[in-house]
Order: sequence, then C-alpha cells, then structure tokens
Amino acid sequence: MYGVPFSLTEARSERAANPVPKFRIFSYLPNPRVWKATIAGRIGGVDIEVVGDRPKALADWLWDFDARPLAEAERDPDSPHARTARRGFGATLYKTDAFLDAHPFGTVPAAFDSTGSVGIFESNSILRAVARAGDADLYGANDLEASRIDSFLDQSLVFAREAQVYLLALQARDVSSELSERMRDAYDFYLAGIDAATTQAPAGLVGDRLSVADIAFVCDLAQFRRERRFHDWLTEQGLRPIVQPDAHPNALAHFRRLLAEPAIAADLADYENGAGS
Repeated sequence: MYGVPFSLTEARSERAANPVPKFRIFSYLPNPRVWKATIAGRIGGVDIEVVGDRPKALADWLWDFDARPLAEAERDPDSPHARTARRGFGATLYKTDAFLDAHPFGTVPAAFDSTGSVGIFESNSILRAVARAGDADLYGANDLEASRIDSFLDQSLVFAREAQVYLLALQARDVSSELSERMRDAYDFYLAGIDAATTQAPAGLVGDRLSVADIAFVCDLAQFRRERRFHDWLTEQGLRPIVQPDAHPNALAHFRRLLAEPAIAADLADYENGAGS
C-alpha cells in the first residue's frame, strides 16, 4: 500500500559485512511510544531489545542499561541509586548514575546504543534513530521531505505531552472540566491537521509511502484512544469523552489503514482492541 516492503526476508547478504544495528529500550509496558521504534525496526531490519514491566512495577526495578528487578533488600531509600520519583511515578525510584548520565531527564522510554554508553530519549527521537539505522528509507526521499516529516513529529510531540497529562488524570479519576476542554482543543487541533494532510496525500502523511510521521501518528493516537476505557466514568462526571467515532473521518480512516499493516498490527492490534492496558 505504501511502497515499503513489510514482509521482510531473512536474506540481507549485502549487509553481511555490517552487523544489524541494535538498540535496547527500557520502559513501562505495554507502551505505544516504544512501539514507534519496534515498528520502524521491524520494517527496516534493525534489532531492538525491549526490557520493562507494568508502570507500577518499575518502582521495583533498577533503571540502567542493564535494567533488572531489584531484590527486596535492594529497595532501600538509603541506596545510592534512590531518587525522588516524578511525572507519573510515586515515592522512590532506583536509577544508576550511568543511567542519568545517558538520560539526563531520567524518563522512560529510555533507549541505549548497543554499548550502553549513548542514551536516546523521547519516543520520536528514538524512532528517528532506528529509522536512520535501518534500510527501509522511512525518513523521506530527500532533505525537504525529512523536514516535513519532522514538522509532523513536532506536532505529535505537542499532542502527546497534553495527552500524557490527561491520561494520567484519567487513571487517577481526577479530570477537571478545564483539563477536559484543554485536551479537547489539543486533540481537535492535531486531528484536524492530520485530516487535512490525508486529504492531500492519502497514501501517507508525507509523500507516497509510509514514513516515521505515519508511525508516530498511529502510535500516539492508539495510546490516546485508551480514553475509551473511561467513557462510562467520564459520562458520570458530566464530561463528554473526547474520542468520538464520527469526528475527523480522514484522520481516523488513515489510522485504520495503518493498523491493517502487518508490521504495525504486530504491536498495536491487541492494544487497540483492548487487550493492552
């Protein structure tokens, strides 16, 4: 559909002299933001290892290139790795100095190169790194297309930041009418832009083939659509759910087309159908 071969063959003899690049990602799971990278890796032939656990369980992990669950005796507030948690986590988290050197903002998803010496943070930057390392030309046909792709990625990041605040508030059952309206404005602005772009170029957001702009869009929207699991609660609070089936038809049609692609469905199908949480 998009001019990118999704059925990858095992034979890549021309790359035999150069090992397939490898990244390791530590994150809470399931996480569509991580799947931006795994989808790009699946298409581009990049080996990616994902390590992690459910969000609440990460408080019992050592955050590091070699991340692992901590033994009970290691979960000590006086540990040299103990840090005050922020942004969605409570109490104490355990992060090594090496982790914070590689990831100065201390957040997940946290990607590393194969040596663990270089950290890449923010899901769209991790996506870009994997796309550059792969062999599927996911970053546009030229510099101008790459810059247009970056424009979509920047807008998706603005939307994702607003969505994170809203989804965390939903999880805590603490959504104000002001927050609901702010999120509605952000959602409508972002989806209206995608609507317009897919009217102009229905094959992909940029050019005539799938790109990282499409991958970021499908993953960020899939994560936001978790709101559907709270529709009853929102209605009880007198708040109108933001996700509506009849709004932004072109954007949602593009979303469904992307979900049908095997390389994307491998990560997102169960999540979108409610099996992930």
